[in-house]
Amino acid sequence: MQCELCGAVVRGAPKKVQIEGAVLQVCEKCARLGVEIAPPRPVETRRRAQTRAQPKAAARPQHRGRDVFDMMVGEIVEDFGDRIKKGRLEKNWTQKDLANEIKEREILIKKIEKGDLIPEDEVRVKIEQALGIKLLDVSDDDMKTKGSGPVSTTVGDIIKIKRE
Repeated sequence: MQCELCGAVVRGAPKKVQIEGAVLQVCEKCARLGVEIAPPRPVETRRRAQTRAQPKAAARPQHRGRDVFDMMVGEIVEDFGDRIKKGRLEKNWTQKDLANEIKEREILIKKIEKGDLIPEDEVRVKIEQALGIKLLDVSDDDMKTKGSGPVSTTVGDIIKIKRE
């Protein structure tokens, strides 16, 4: 088997590692570049552990760790802090006024305006609506993939095909 990261031949059992959100089977050298994922325990071991524990406590839902890439819908503009500050000042609002308007904490607004913190999608949408600004950089490729409906063949497409 080959390492999915560097392509080297893996000697022995490959390591299952998570690197920037992707789960890969890698060699020993590449395994230190990520977080090793432990194989799941056998079902029998879990049952034994539950019987020794307190009587059937409510099972907690398993939460998957948040990944930066999970939250991204599009690319946020580089000068998002400046745009937010400009929009806020145009409305003659303080940071506290904006925080109250979007029902968030003032410290969050301060960090976002300074550029220390990239706003999550939920907060970004609230800020965009409150200030009437756009913080996402939508490329032409994104616009094509998010078309207004199902893709169908047009007369122009047929003409192009016949010319070729």
